[in-house]
Amino acid sequence: MSEKKLKGLVISGPTGVGKTNLSIELAKKLGCDIISADSMQVYKEMNIGTAKISKDEMQGIKHHMIDIKTPKDDYSVGDFEEDVNKILKEKEQKEEDVIIVGGTGLYLRAITDGFSNLPSKNDKIRQKLDEIDTESLADMLKELDEEAHGQIDLNNRLRLIRAIEVCKLTGQKYSELRTKNIKGNNYKFLKVFLTRDRDEIYYRIDQRVDKMIEDGLVEEAKKIYTNYREHLYKISAIGYKELFDHFDGIISLEEAIEEIKQESRRYAKRQLTWFRKEEDYIVYNLSEMSEEKIMDDILDKWNKI
Repeated sequence: MSEKKLKGLVISGPTGVGKTNLSIELAKKLGCDIISADSMQVYKEMNIGTAKISKDEMQGIKHHMIDIKTPKDDYSVGDFEEDVNKILKEKEQKEEDVIIVGGTGLYLRAITDGFSNLPSKNDKIRQKLDEIDTESLADMLKELDEEAHGQIDLNNRLRLIRAIEVCKLTGQKYSELRTKNIKGNNYKFLKVFLTRDRDEIYYRIDQRVDKMIEDGLVEEAKKIYTNYREHLYKISAIGYKELFDHFDGIISLEEAIEEIKQESRRYAKRQLTWFRKEEDYIVYNLSEMSEEKIMDDILDKWNKI
């Protein structure tokens, strides 16, 4: 076995903070591939609304875990952990360091700290749960596991179903089981959290949503709405579900756009709350410190690992 210390750099932060730019510059300096840790960028066809990096923006840096599933596919944090650890095993053989970039806290934690050995999905249970409306699923989870009910996005049917399924299969609480972690790789991680002043984050989100609409988000969402009618309940991504309501005639386009902005701001707030509780992230505020200075500081810490 090689003596080389395997290192991973984690770059996280709220939606629209500027993770992509910094990760590309650091990947060029460190000669690393980038692994995406974004729960929505795994899906093909959902490009504009997930702010997926384009081929040009990649600047020749290889990216993993983007466009690996279709919008109708089930894909859980457990699947993600398994797939990324396979990539890390290959990288380990070649003695290569990696950069992991994304804002999905649970996905990042599954790689850096490990993930509990939860039971596989059960089609029989899922079939029954699939027939229940989202609000009733949330109530059911509250009865089974109040802590999980407080942690999970209650609009995300797949996550609700998964949590209930684990409770039913094990007779234990999902919130407790998922903290009994087994780390599936040999990498030592330097964890970075990028932030900005709240007003600036919200301003950038509003600008970004306007740009998405300009770039064709409505048309992209319409294609998904048309091609995946049977599976729309699985698509909980911000930017799509609001437009689906518009296509259903529930809200106007203007209301849908405003809702996308509001939901994105709420999501950013949840991300800030999540990472505030994570202890070993180094926080950099891009409103107070230049990208160049942040990069120099990260490289200095990286070299000391």
